[in-house]
Amino acid sequence: MSAPAEENYELSVTRHIAAPPERVWQVMTERQTEWWCPKPWRAEIIEQDFVAGGRSAMMFKGPDGEEMPQEGIFLEVTTGKRFVSTDACQRDADGNWQPSGPFMIGSWEIEAEESNGVRGTRYTATARHWTQEAHDQHKEMGFEDGWGACADQLVKLCKN
Repeated sequence: MSAPAEENYELSVTRHIAAPPERVWQVMTERQTEWWCPKPWRAEIIEQDFVAGGRSAMMFKGPDGEEMPQEGIFLEVTTGKRFVSTDACQRDADGNWQPSGPFMIGSWEIEAEESNGVRGTRYTATARHWTQEAHDQHKEMGFEDGWGACADQLVKLCKN
């Protein structure tokens, strides 16, 4: 049983992608540098170990030299369906788990869908926050525009 979205302090974006789930999954996991950040920002992959407990580390780089590290772990990876990660903990240099200032649990999932007679894939990206304050902060940072731009970039890549 899952809690209602409002209790999870949840934000999400969804898109219909006119491509089969296999194609969408391949682009989601193998071409993250091309869609993960809203342009003109870009994502540099440090490590993406797509297994539960695997490291998820990237550096977001801005057009004016800004850098924003993204460090976390995968909580779940169901190949071809979804991956879930969090920034609530990370491994230190010795490989030990350490708590980290949690901001969210992110979930990216896909499923086959037909929309207006077009077969394809339903993509949903969700951010669940620990507090209302973190939820509101993420929303004010431009969640809808930012994650929406990433979803649109994914859509475009999957069509090509």
